[in-house]
Amino acid sequence: MTDIDTPSRPTIWTNATLLAPAGVAAPAPGRGALVAEAGRIVALGDTADLPATLLARAEVVDCGGRLVTPGLIDCHTHLVHAGDRADEFERRLAGASYAEIAAAGGGIMASVRAVRAADEDALVAAALPRLDRLAADGVTTVEMKSGYGLDLDAELRMLAAARRLGRERPVRVVTSFLGAHAVPAERRDDRAAYVRDVVERMLPAVAAAGLADAVDAFLETVAFDEAEVRAVFDAARRLGLPVKLHADQLSDGGGAALAAAYGALSADHLEYTGEAGAAAMAKAGTVAVLLPGAYYLLRETRRPPVEAFRRHGVPMAVATDCNPGTSPLTSLLFAMNMAATLFGLTVAECLDGVTTAAARALGLSAEIGALEPGKRADLAIWNATRPAELVYHLGADLLHSRVFGGRADRPAARATP
Repeated sequence: MTDIDTPSRPTIWTNATLLAPAGVAAPAPGRGALVAEAGRIVALGDTADLPATLLARAEVVDCGGRLVTPGLIDCHTHLVHAGDRADEFERRLAGASYAEIAAAGGGIMASVRAVRAADEDALVAAALPRLDRLAADGVTTVEMKSGYGLDLDAELRMLAAARRLGRERPVRVVTSFLGAHAVPAERRDDRAAYVRDVVERMLPAVAAAGLADAVDAFLETVAFDEAEVRAVFDAARRLGLPVKLHADQLSDGGGAALAAAYGALSADHLEYTGEAGAAAMAKAGTVAVLLPGAYYLLRETRRPPVEAFRRHGVPMAVATDCNPGTSPLTSLLFAMNMAATLFGLTVAECLDGVTTAAARALGLSAEIGALEPGKRADLAIWNATRPAELVYHLGADLLHSRVFGGRADRPAARATP
């Protein structure tokens, strides 16, 4: 995360329409006030009730009735990568399946070849425009995975690039080690040896370098089976790292239940998750991360079991899944729109999905994700007055300003990569 100079005196955002946490009464629209000091929220209330003594010593920002939300959180991305896979998009349009492309050496393996050929500087340079576009959508926290290296040096390089991105921009970067993303082509004749390498060599080295905040894996017919994922998760547990899982994307492989059994922060994708999996996630407190970009681009027809998640009280996060193959998406606002139109989420669920639930999916609920005293003053101020506008518009530049740790900035408008 970028070190920033927090303002030396309080800052007050006045005349705001505040997005209050669920169950908390907000001031009347256009009358809210939020006070931050030393980079954290210290109070919320009505602008009219602000003490004159506080106003006299604070920097005051008039929001003019604008909507103020927590800084948005993109809790599942593969933002660090090299190259693109536009050719695969064309092949899918012609009828090729995900599995067929992977079997022909494309898919994840195509990105692995590109990443292995790129140094850290090249990875950072390629990712910065993508990160800037997310920031222009009000994003202040981004999770970034490895998983396109699939050998120790390249995995470390990806994670180091992700950490650098958090130093080069005012954004919080959370990293996940995804060595169990696929078996690399050169190891296919002995996948057991590759899993041992992930468990015994790669994961300990990543942990020793302090480059991963969590461990992820891909449980699927085209990736790893349950026993292999358990071996990786057991190793993560020994190292004190939380886990998350790409689960039930292409088939119901019991991924949701497995994630729950390990107390995973999240299970992600989940198009084929059944009732039992949803119930297990609810009991474990595991967040369902919905990724409509991949669903859309792969032209899937089976939606995640949103109604089952609602029945069982499973928190639902929404993320871009930004990656070069199945979701080259760099707009979290667009992801919210797709979650509403394709998956049937309500406006409130979409906003919760990129704030409170997303923070929980990263294990950061105590720090970010809601406008509450004590939490970080990471804010997004919008040229909008109603939450529905953030979900409704397609491609609109709605961000008025972004606040990271109490300091405002206005990211550059989205640019062509």
